[in-house]
Amino acid sequence: MKSYKGRGIVLHTLKYGDTSLVAYLLTDVGGCRSYMVQGVRSRKGHGSKLALFQPLFPVEFEGLESPRQQMDRFKEVRSGFLLQSLPFDVRKSTIALFMAEVLYRLIRESEPNEALFEFVWNSTAALDALERGVPNFHLWFLANLSRLLGFRPGNDYRDGWWFDIREGLYTPSCPVHPGSMTQPCAALLDRMLGLDVRLLGEIELNRTQRSDFLSAMLSYFSYHLEGINSVQSIRILREVF
Repeated sequence: MKSYKGRGIVLHTLKYGDTSLVAYLLTDVGGCRSYMVQGVRSRKGHGSKLALFQPLFPVEFEGLESPRQQMDRFKEVRSGFLLQSLPFDVRKSTIALFMAEVLYRLIRESEPNEALFEFVWNSTAALDALERGVPNFHLWFLANLSRLLGFRPGNDYRDGWWFDIREGLYTPSCPVHPGSMTQPCAALLDRMLGLDVRLLGEIELNRTQRSDFLSAMLSYFSYHLEGINSVQSIRILREVF
């Protein structure tokens, strides 16, 4: 079997038999790929590998192509970089679960997408390192993910404008149809799109404002991609933030 090296972000796993699992990864070498990971749930020596396959965990691997099967396998897999806080901070792990599920539901391409992969890889590192503004991270992530998925706003924002979700444009008056963002949400969308993630702590939002913007972004995504409606971790996200 032909081998290849790559990096990946774990999006989802499924148990397979008594000791194995199927891992779904966003990779730099081939978009979304599924891998059979044998013996990882066994009590005989491979338990440490199970810790690698948590939502949004980064890995580096050597893969083995399986031409007669849909799933490749790992010849070797290890952590992509050491996570310092994400596995231990309930706020960050909740956001990581949400981010991983959003990507799992929405990304179906099996071709390399360097810009998307690097955004997700770097976002994982940024979330792990972030000290201030953690409750706003998922909002920043959704805003900038929309840009990479091809439906960022088509014009420049001006103070006091709304955002027309259907047209993908900021507008000086409130659209007559229900598919729009309020003025505060439109302003926040513009700010998130141009913000260095390290400055998220400078955006002061209360629980209601975060909830309103999350709802607006989910409506924006659902207009373009139906898969967002299947994301189950939204409920947990709302409880935490």
